[in-house]
Amino acid sequence: MRRATVSNVHEHTFADYLRLEKDSNVKHEFLDGEIYAMTGGTPKHAELAVVISSLLHTQLRGRGYHVFSSDLRVRVPATGLAAYPDVTVVYGELAFDPEDDDTVTNPRVVVEVLSPSTEKFDRGLKSHHYQQIPTLEAVVLVAQREPQIEVCSRRDDGAWTIRASGPGEIATLDSIGCTLPVDEVYR
Repeated sequence: MRRATVSNVHEHTFADYLRLEKDSNVKHEFLDGEIYAMTGGTPKHAELAVVISSLLHTQLRGRGYHVFSSDLRVRVPATGLAAYPDVTVVYGELAFDPEDDDTVTNPRVVVEVLSPSTEKFDRGLKSHHYQQIPTLEAVVLVAQREPQIEVCSRRDDGAWTIRASGPGEIATLDSIGCTLPVDEVYR
């Protein structure tokens, strides 16, 4: 998340952030009192997000799940992170942040398409924040540089495991009963 910062002051509240977002024509993320402008994506980034969203939507249709684009803001109540995952899957009714009825707090799956400028943050700190969401069952990391999908899944004991799938393989999201054939995603 080392993107252009709106302010060097580390004292913004979530309410400050929401006011900025409401009046802004660019999206921002919020963490530890700082507000970060999000960079634009590449055509490949956008296409990968749409393909994954389409595959998940098709497989989850009629099963009580909602699949959202990067326009949905997700907040991690335990840490305060507010972010816009590339794809978000929610089961059942949406749970909204007590401070904002446009921010969801109960995703089951979040997908991040990795960009060169954000990959380290997305794999590390951001994934760690996401894993603090009680309802979250998987974080999916989709590489741009090579055909690889990593699924970080929460086990029954609360620990997280990572499985990488490459060409000719299928990334499996067992918790929601979906698959992402790597060759189809990168076709």
